[in-house]
Amino acid sequence: MTTALTARAILLDMDGTIVNSDAVVERVWRTWATEHGLDADKVLKVVHGRQGHATMAALLPDRPMEQNHAENRVLLAQETAATDGVVPVAGAPAFMAAVAGLPHALVTSADLALATARMNAAGLPMPEVRVTAECVGASKPDPEGFLKGAAELGFTPEDCVAFEDSEAGITAARAAGMRVIGVGPRALAMAPDLHVPDLTHLAVTAHADGTIGLSVTA
Repeated sequence: MTTALTARAILLDMDGTIVNSDAVVERVWRTWATEHGLDADKVLKVVHGRQGHATMAALLPDRPMEQNHAENRVLLAQETAATDGVVPVAGAPAFMAAVAGLPHALVTSADLALATARMNAAGLPMPEVRVTAECVGASKPDPEGFLKGAAELGFTPEDCVAFEDSEAGITAARAAGMRVIGVGPRALAMAPDLHVPDLTHLAVTAHADGTIGLSVTA
């Protein structure tokens, strides 16, 4: 695994990557799992990185998608209202300040209301370019969101580095043709191009030629 990458644009997942929302996600999805007679620990292994209806489809494959979409709307409302315990990933405030003047976008499976609530709760600035659930027809691990993010920033996928924490997200970024910086323990199992336990271990350097240096620090 390398310790440095160079990019022209950065694509950021939200939950687990720059925002730690695990406490809320666990509360909401454990309740949902209990209501449906499912093993909550197994549910939590599937939920990260996907839109809720995609998680439900994976866990309850015989159920009509209309029901998944209806339940997902209920869960989204619950998650949007529940911001207790939502905090920035360690190092995220300084990282977001470092990329503020550089080409970057948010690519999240959350809808805009949920993304706004969580970014605000974590005290992080919302990127000007963002691809949320409403913007795509297919959830991660489909690459659509990352491809749209790169296109909106005006760069090819090969020019972009994606930041992700989940199997679904890393799979999506790779399918889009991007290199991946994995953040946190979930990402390590996917052998990303570069891995950091949190964002305190990453240095961002803006070069004169317009490239962005991303390197692991001690």
